[in-house]
Amino acid sequence: MKSFLLIIILIFAGQTLGSLAGVIKKPPDSFLRFSLAFAASMMLSISFMQLIPESLKVTAFSNVIAGLFLGIILMGLIDKMLPHINPELGKKEKPAIERTITMLVIGMALHNLPEGLAVGIGFAMTSKLGIIIALGIALQDLPENIATIVPLYGINKNRLKSFLIVMTTVFFELIGFIIGYYLFKDSNLIFLGISLSFAAGCMIYISVEELIPSAEVKKHPFPSLVSFSAGILIVYLTSLI
Repeated sequence: MKSFLLIIILIFAGQTLGSLAGVIKKPPDSFLRFSLAFAASMMLSISFMQLIPESLKVTAFSNVIAGLFLGIILMGLIDKMLPHINPELGKKEKPAIERTITMLVIGMALHNLPEGLAVGIGFAMTSKLGIIIALGIALQDLPENIATIVPLYGINKNRLKSFLIVMTTVFFELIGFIIGYYLFKDSNLIFLGISLSFAAGCMIYISVEELIPSAEVKKHPFPSLVSFSAGILIVYLTSLI
């Protein structure tokens, strides 16, 4: 029960802190870049050091590959079909600033849903794995929500309204977590293994397509190296506990 509550706290923590920081005072770009690189490192490490190895223990290699690419393809389709703001330090994606708030909320919400599923699937395997995934996603949500709420506040000029709009999308991550956990906790090991690799695919896509480019690694190699190393080290140390 304590682990379940801890995950719910983590789901809300990253998004809440990011949203508050964005509407009160946007942190410097250097902090956002460091946070994005750190989150990407954690999510990639979780995928390759924990999710994929755990899935290989309970299902065949071919099933792991299938689940992995299914996650990548699904996130790619969501990314292409739905308008949203990438965490590129507040820069907007293809649509112009006139993008409706409704479509923005839909895009953010449906991006949060598979993230919640990843947490729920990991928690269905072990509570420790679920907590580690929730921590990695919370660290990603913090800079992502800062970068999302800043232009949103620029559109409607209302801090409270902007904060409440972004926070409504958190419930989709919570719903994804609950669905993922209760759907997969009693499933057979083969299906659970595929689900774990699917969660890894989602996290790999988010890291490679959104977080790493947004961190501007090539322009700032040293801080990126430090944040990447820190993320890998933390995931490794948590695996020893």
